[in-house]
Amino acid sequence: MSIRAQALFVRARAVCARTRAYLQSCSPWRRRLLIALGSAGAGSALLLLYLLLLIPFTPGISDLRHARAAQATTLVSADGKELASFEQGVQEHVTLAQISPLVVSALIATEDHRFYQHHGVDIRRVGGAMLASLKGDAQGGSTITQQLARNMFPEEIGRSRNLNRKLKELITALKIELTFSKTEILEAYLNTVPFLYNSFGIEMAARTYFDKPAAKLDILESATLVGMLKGTNYYNPVGNPERSLQRRNVVLGQMRKHELLTERRYRELLKRPLRVHFSRQSERSPTDTHFTAHVRKWLIEWADENDYNLQRDGLVVHTTLDFTLQQAAMRAVERQGNALQAVADAEWSRPGLSASTSTGAYAWMRDGAAPFEYFWQSHPALADAIVRESPEYRRALDGGEAAADALKRMKADRPFIAQLRAAKSRLEAGFVAIDPANGQLRAWVGSRDFHRGQFDHVEQAQRQPGSTFKPFVYGAALEKGLLPERPYRDAVLDIKAADGSIWRPTDMSGTSGQQMTMRDGLVYSKNTITAQVMQDVGLPGIAKLARGLGIRDSKLAMVPSLALGTSPVTLLEMVNAYASIAAQGEYRKPVFVTHITDRHGKTVASFDAEAPQRAMSAESAVTLIDMMRGVVNRGTGAGVRYRFGIQGDVAGKTGTTQNNTDGWFILMHPNLVAGAWVGFNDARVTMRSDYWGQGGHNALLLVGDFFKSAIDGGKIGRDAIFPGGRRPAPLPQPEAEPDEVVEEPGELQQEGAPAPAPAAPDLGGEPPAATEAVEAPRAEGA
Repeated sequence: MSIRAQALFVRARAVCARTRAYLQSCSPWRRRLLIALGSAGAGSALLLLYLLLLIPFTPGISDLRHARAAQATTLVSADGKELASFEQGVQEHVTLAQISPLVVSALIATEDHRFYQHHGVDIRRVGGAMLASLKGDAQGGSTITQQLARNMFPEEIGRSRNLNRKLKELITALKIELTFSKTEILEAYLNTVPFLYNSFGIEMAARTYFDKPAAKLDILESATLVGMLKGTNYYNPVGNPERSLQRRNVVLGQMRKHELLTERRYRELLKRPLRVHFSRQSERSPTDTHFTAHVRKWLIEWADENDYNLQRDGLVVHTTLDFTLQQAAMRAVERQGNALQAVADAEWSRPGLSASTSTGAYAWMRDGAAPFEYFWQSHPALADAIVRESPEYRRALDGGEAAADALKRMKADRPFIAQLRAAKSRLEAGFVAIDPANGQLRAWVGSRDFHRGQFDHVEQAQRQPGSTFKPFVYGAALEKGLLPERPYRDAVLDIKAADGSIWRPTDMSGTSGQQMTMRDGLVYSKNTITAQVMQDVGLPGIAKLARGLGIRDSKLAMVPSLALGTSPVTLLEMVNAYASIAAQGEYRKPVFVTHITDRHGKTVASFDAEAPQRAMSAESAVTLIDMMRGVVNRGTGAGVRYRFGIQGDVAGKTGTTQNNTDGWFILMHPNLVAGAWVGFNDARVTMRSDYWGQGGHNALLLVGDFFKSAIDGGKIGRDAIFPGGRRPAPLPQPEAEPDEVVEEPGELQQEGAPAPAPAAPDLGGEPPAATEAVEAPRAEGA
């Protein structure tokens, strides 16, 4: 030790000795007071020093004047292609003059009543909050300026609730006060504060919760929105109206406390109910699809719960979608959907029915024809009904116009009628593909045009699946020990239901009276055979297997017609259930997001797939796949081979519902399972001919087109084989179109029960909930 250091050490010891001696000479109470004061002084000095050290790590004046540009959250595919972003978010900047003064009054009274007296930090409030916290009543001491600092610079200040964040917040607030006026601070704060549902700022909050601009908010609405600032989720007036009402009244109480309300007015307002006019603001961008809309809905809730701003924080959401497969799916839906629209337009344009098995022939048939003209001529009651169901007709009645007069006036409005009928006669489709190995969604197309209609035919639309439900019947039979070669007689028989009614399944193609194996009953989609298998297995076993494989949200009516696919389900559920079969009986919950990273590439959240659940034995699944191979090799799905040249080891099932209302086809490949639904939103509008009304001739086109692209592009293995299978020998190219197994909608007549109600239109909104017990559901065949 140097001589200088030794001298300093000696002097320090001497000072300590004198201090100790002085304290010993003091009275006990004086000694304690001096020690407390000394400790406080030392602590304050250390805190001041730490604050000085933090200053370089907080936003500077230039950062405040030129706040960093917000970076929108983006959604990317599994291969890194951008799918959509939140840059078209729901936020609109308004000046303080465009905000109701009642909002400002409620905000200052509740959040920072000395806003105009302090310079960014309210020392009295901080002290009060610390004292209350020591007593067990945790309180916040942040001023409006400090909250603005947190909103403007969430990453620089930090998200963790600790002393370091509070100190950075304090320093930034002081800088903000030096840079901006109080008016500018209020304006900036009210334009950046989040209000759930991806709404930011008071203007969007006013539109979202009260369907009006911020300038027109009254005192109760202002108090409700200001009350949300304490906890947007907890005091959400949509999700938690009771808490929101209580919090609104607390805000009113603060306004009364600071003499912004008279006692009489305050008591009167407390009695008013909470009135919300929720109107979710559009957040679509030009690149949105039904898949990105699905992810957006989930992501907004996730961001709200985890305190992220989707418009500013630059998150990257890594989805499971395969960009190449998605493009193939979109092309298939567009190409084949347009071709099938031409078929429907041409067939319904004239009384005579021109039969052709080629979609190309209908393109020239439609030229010069009036699409669906004959349909509306032959369905006059429906033509009137769709007018009465229109919003315009309901508004006319609400306005006092007589029903007959309104109907007559609207039917005379040719542009209105043309627009209404065009919407009803537009063919729709849905398509989805899932990787059976991990449950990840690879392609998702919810309609023929997302920007024309946002109703999603993958996840939202519940339609009768017809014969695509039959594999669950035969799978349940295999689980019970029945063998594929078990014989049944192809004949009509009566089935007595639990309520005493009699059900009689038939096939429109008739019955042979001959013996037929259970395997061929599935291959040729025979209702008579399926009904007998259902009797041997029992409805509970069928429903249990369907639930286990993936039909987990839609309700299944426990009536005999369930076996023929009368209970409405979604396309996503059906394809997921087939993916479980392809995975040898293991159910996996569909996965659409794998992880989320920040703007620097750091992972902020991971979403591990849930463990698979055994829904059926591997042995039964392998056998069921083999039975479903027969559907595409020699049954109702053979068109996927000869039309599109799909020669790999594939298996699947077609489905067609009564009156050609719904067409389905789902195909299983070892690497990918994909399915499509085709129909009209209004179930009263259908394909005209039985040929084009079949799932094997409409939905199959979309799936076949997609798989051809996927295989030719190398996205899935051409030589992949299911366990226990073998690659089929190449089929010879036929000189002419081969004879197909006709899959006609069958009937399941019911006696001793009320007649079924007519099918209700699907108007493109939230699908109606199915019921557990239904009276005489419409029977489905193939």
